[in-house]
Amino acid sequence: MTHLNHLDPQSVHQDPIRILHIVGGMVHGGIETWLMHCLRHTDRDRFSMDFLVHTDDSCAYDAEILALGSRIILCSSPHKPWKYKQTFLSRLEEFGPYNIIHSHLHHFNGYTLRLAQQAGIPIRIAHSHNDISTAPFLQLHRHLYISTMTRWIRQLATQGLACSQSAAAALYGSKWQQDERWQVLYYGLDLQPFKAPIDHVAMRTELGIPIDAYVIGHVGRFVNQKNHRFLLDIMMEVANRSSDTYLVLVGEGPLKSELKQYVQDQSLQNRVLFLGGRDDVPQVMRGIMNHFLFPSLFEGLGLALIEAQAAGLPCLFSSSIPEEVDVIPSLLQRVALAEPPAAWAERLLAQRQRISHFKTSESVGVIENSSFNIKLAVKQLENIYSRAMASPMSFSSTDNTHAR
Repeated sequence: MTHLNHLDPQSVHQDPIRILHIVGGMVHGGIETWLMHCLRHTDRDRFSMDFLVHTDDSCAYDAEILALGSRIILCSSPHKPWKYKQTFLSRLEEFGPYNIIHSHLHHFNGYTLRLAQQAGIPIRIAHSHNDISTAPFLQLHRHLYISTMTRWIRQLATQGLACSQSAAAALYGSKWQQDERWQVLYYGLDLQPFKAPIDHVAMRTELGIPIDAYVIGHVGRFVNQKNHRFLLDIMMEVANRSSDTYLVLVGEGPLKSELKQYVQDQSLQNRVLFLGGRDDVPQVMRGIMNHFLFPSLFEGLGLALIEAQAAGLPCLFSSSIPEEVDVIPSLLQRVALAEPPAAWAERLLAQRQRISHFKTSESVGVIENSSFNIKLAVKQLENIYSRAMASPMSFSSTDNTHAR
């Protein structure tokens, strides 16, 4: 991967509002996909966006980011706070000045905002993309870290965004609506790919999937949150009841090898396909999938579910997912995670019998008129940035004692 640390920061045009997004890496993920939608549709004469990342590995969106005139800035060692601080501050000095820091790292936002405050960045935005309040892996030794980061976020953020109400409460507290700094900003979808012609037969033939097969789909990184092991157990139950069913999994992640081995162990290798990370998720949903299965342990929102609805797919998903995702109710069915895989399979097969696909034009039209249209989302984000630049700050960039 070629990072741009060698470029002269003074060569960057200073007229646009300069925003530095902080992310782990620009991989194929929900947060990153939404950020790419924003980058493509934002007025780049008015807003200049760079991306500070924690990995020097090549990531899915790197080439497009560079082609659009933005920069990728490496700041490694987030698990070594002192080293990270030194690198972070030197990167700001080298590539700045920035008007806005927009951090997308949940609790770690506390540290990045603290460093941004020390560097004198006037506008510091925390963004909550998840609701991990019910996550099963939270351990006692993390309580001090979480409480410290949460306190710093609430002290140092000049503004806080969230992808849903539950994501807002997870990071800003149950009374978040009483603080004017916090607000919900829904993800937006670029709906053009859902309108483009597709060749259903060619797409299935390329993958070796029978044209008349019934295909269950999932989109998500291979991490614990997405609950893939449970998803595969559901697929095993479905396969025992329906001989024409396949499963396609779109994504990458650290658990991929383990899950591929589990597929082998369960003798499902002829019925489960791993498609890797894809740039054409809308086309895959429309051309290959008949049903969308999403048993996540928790989500901030669940952008893939919005995409699945835009594609007109019936969706079976966990009841832990925020209700704001329910845009086309006739396509949706929630199931409690406490239900066993066999019960999920029965629900899926019953839903298969009951629900026919929306015409894509109908489903896209519903999303287009909802809060999840990228044009609306980008306009809202641009307004947030512009108002922040125009309004007097509620506290100075050197004040770290702001009280709720």
